[in-house]
This record gives sequence, structure tokens and C-alpha cells, in this order.
Amino acid sequence: MTDPRYLAVKLLDKTFSGGSYSNLQLDSGLKASDLDDRGKKLCSAIYYGVIERKLTLDHIIGGLSSRPVAKLDSIILNILRCGIYQIMYMDSVPDNAAVNESVALAKKFRKTSASGMVNAVLRNFIRGGKEIKLPKKAIEAMSVKYSAPVPLVKSLTDDYGADRAEKFLANSLEKSVTYLRRNALLCNEEEFHGALGNIKAERLREYCYTAENGDLTATEAFKKGYFHVQGLASQLCCETLAPDEQDRVLDICAAPGGKTFTMAELMNGKGEIYAFDLHEKRAELIRKGAERLRLTNIKAAAGDATVFNSDLPKFTKILCDVPCSGLGVIGSKPEIKYKDISDFAGLPDIQYKIVCNALNYLEKGGTLVYSTCTVRRAENEEVCERLLREHPELEAVELPELMGESFGTMATLMPPKFGSGFFIAKFRKK
Repeated sequence: MTDPRYLAVKLLDKTFSGGSYSNLQLDSGLKASDLDDRGKKLCSAIYYGVIERKLTLDHIIGGLSSRPVAKLDSIILNILRCGIYQIMYMDSVPDNAAVNESVALAKKFRKTSASGMVNAVLRNFIRGGKEIKLPKKAIEAMSVKYSAPVPLVKSLTDDYGADRAEKFLANSLEKSVTYLRRNALLCNEEEFHGALGNIKAERLREYCYTAENGDLTATEAFKKGYFHVQGLASQLCCETLAPDEQDRVLDICAAPGGKTFTMAELMNGKGEIYAFDLHEKRAELIRKGAERLRLTNIKAAAGDATVFNSDLPKFTKILCDVPCSGLGVIGSKPEIKYKDISDFAGLPDIQYKIVCNALNYLEKGGTLVYSTCTVRRAENEEVCERLLREHPELEAVELPELMGESFGTMATLMPPKFGSGFFIAKFRKK
């Protein structure tokens, strides 16, 4: 049988060298392995844990290794990361087991000459009381403590102040919660719970539940279309637009379709929703999801959100959930935080272009919701303020109360209360 630690190191090496999405890399690796459930859990815990804590782990290794981290062999570096992670953060793994398994891994990867160094680094860490020596400068200390690059820490601190930035980063290292949206068109609460089998779901608010870990796609409830997986903040975003049976709705950047499905359900499967995404492959994802949920009021197709399509009708309501840096979801997709923040510099112009194009389709008196799954003000408030400045035909609309909180016309939702970081703003065409 495959060694779960061996697979974790192998997958980490691929992830850090290739930059692919962690969930896709892990799913692919686990499917190709012969690991049992226990092995899969151990492999997943180490794999995700190392990605989440990468900068912290590298800081520790840098203080213990005679060679700089950047000059270490990539396999050996990942073995050390996995070893330190188990010692520091996994109470279920005895320290000796973490050391011995790491040394064995060096040999399995045919890096026998480095096995002594692996042993020395890990044992010195344990002897030193597992201490993390933080830098003296506050931003650098936060970077090491929460495994977030300095430019990201600085950006969050500039936007929200040190306290809120620290709370956000601390929460990103907590266990992420899975939220479900019950399809009330197909089942009542009793039928929903019954079809989930051994997976327990706790009701958080109307139609919204938190679920235990487990293979949700294998449940009878999933096969019958009784729910779809969707973050709490995304559900609130759809409820803010509040489409009903009389509406014709445009979801301009819709894939993979979670918000489209929630809006279709809010409309009781009536009215019309046009759902577009740039690639046909992604539009097909929406069609397949709608078919599983038996939502017949959705028309999904490929379309460029930045280019006006004169064949489309006018819409009473538009959801403009634009492409963004995704920093609000680093709790569930930790690799996002390691992207160079300069890569996001061009996003506000693209976002603005998309929302301006969306306005061409909006009826007079119609409403538009602008949303992102990031917390960067440059992609959120600044885009919306520019929109109001340059489009006098628009007015900002008061948001409904969200989980008992009032926000005015723009809301930056923060974890843990809202599940993830998210932004919502609402407008009306006069």
C-alpha cells in the first residue's frame, strides 16, 4: 500500500513547482493511490497543513539548517516541512514517529545522504522546545506567524489596520467549514437529512446548513439534487439581489454555478436566468449542475463578460460576481496567498470593464449586485466608488441586514461569522 507521507511529499513537490490548485492536485493523487480512508486522511492533513503553514515551516527550517532553505533539494525540503508540521501541529503523531518516518522518507526517495541532516534538523527542533523565533518587526512577525507573504500582510494592514488584518489571517488557519444550500423545490428538511445518510448537517439559517466532512457527492441527497455546496457569504449575496418569479436575471460570470442555482431556487424555478462564463467547458458545468438540481429556468452559455452582446434582452436583475484575487477564501484555498500581490494590479480595471458592460443589459429601475470573494479595497470599494462617479444613472441601494448586521450600501464580510471574506454592493439604474 502507498505510504501516505510519501504521497504527501510527492504531491507537495508537484504543487510548489507547478503552481496547480491544491484541491485538484490532491484529488488526483488520492484517486490514483491505493490508500485506505485512514491513509487518505493523514495524507490530506499533512498536504494541506504544509501548504497553509509553508512560510512558518520554512522560517523554522532556515533557523536549524546549515544550508539556506532556497538551496535545499526540493524533496528534502518538503520532507522537512512535513516533519516539522507533524511535530508542531499534529497532536495525533508522536514526535519520534514524525522524525523516524521523515528519515525513512529520505531513503525511500533515494536521498540517503541527506537522511542524517533530516534527523538532525527535526531532533534539534524538538530539543529546542519547538520554539518559533519571530522577527522583531511587526509585519514580518505576522508574516511568519500566519504564513502570509509580507506584501499581503502590508496590504491587509493598510486596508484594515493591524488588529483586523491579524484576526483575518489567524482565522485563515482555522479549519474551514463546508456550507450546503438545501433545494427546497425538491425536498423538505426531513427528506434532506434522511438522504444525507451518515453525514450530519446542522441548520444555520433558512436553507443553509453546515456539514461534517465526508464524501457529500456519494450521498443519496446529492444524487437526488437535494442540495449544492455553497459558501455562506455567496448565499447571502444571492439573497441580497433577491430575484423572484417575475424577474429576468443575468449572471454574467456564473461558473461553476452555485449562485445561479441559489437564485433559480429563490425564483421557485420560474422566471429566467441567463448564466454566462467565458469558456464552454465551464458553461457545461452550470448546465450539468442545473440538471442535477432539476432547475429548468437556467440558460447557460459561453460568453465574454467584457464584450457587449446585442442579441441579449434587458434584465431586471443582474449579478456581477467578477473575477478577483480570491484572498477572501485563503482558508480553503491556501495557495492563493502565495501569489505575488503585483499580479492583482490589473484586476480593478477588468472588474470595472465587466460591470460597465453589465450595465448595458440592465433595465431602467433594475438592480445590480457587484460582488467578489476578496477583501482588497482596490477591487471592492474603489471599483464601486468609481462606478458611481462615472455613471450618474446609477444610485447605491441600502443592503438588507446580513446575519443581523447593517452595512449601508457596501458590505465587506469577514470570517468566521460569514464563513469567508466577501464583498457585496447593490445599485439601481434610475
